[in-house]
Amino acid sequence: MDTLLGLRPTVRRPRRVSLIAGPSAAAEARSQVRAAIHAWDVPADPDIAVVLTSELVTNALQHEVGETITLTITCVCDQLRVDVHDSSDCMPALKDAPVDAESGRGLMLVASLSAEWGFYPTTLGKAVYFTLMSPDNPHEVGRPQPTGDRTWVR
Repeated sequence: MDTLLGLRPTVRRPRRVSLIAGPSAAAEARSQVRAAIHAWDVPADPDIAVVLTSELVTNALQHEVGETITLTITCVCDQLRVDVHDSSDCMPALKDAPVDAESGRGLMLVASLSAEWGFYPTTLGKAVYFTLMSPDNPHEVGRPQPTGDRTWVR
């Protein structure tokens, strides 16, 4: 008897969303990321994905010189990737912010909760991205380890 298993596609078409650079951009980006995770059945923690997305969009809004930011969401082999494109050529840098600082720790959060993060120049400015891996196989090198309190450690 031949039985076909329901296999997930290894690559999903990227979802690109143009966000107006304004107060509602981060909320719209969070909504789009949650919708993609749900629609694609991505085994990534949606709470972590939306927090990291919010950080990248908020940073882009602080440096944006144009009217829009582009959000790109992709999934390859159960690895979620979110890229945030803006028109600034100011490249991000991790800061050693004091504990009582009101800002400056966003990229540190992205670096600690994602499997990978980075940035690259584009023809119109730059893009900053993060990836989240499936927690189904937490023992692979470079994958975050889930703990009981829903935080991730490396």
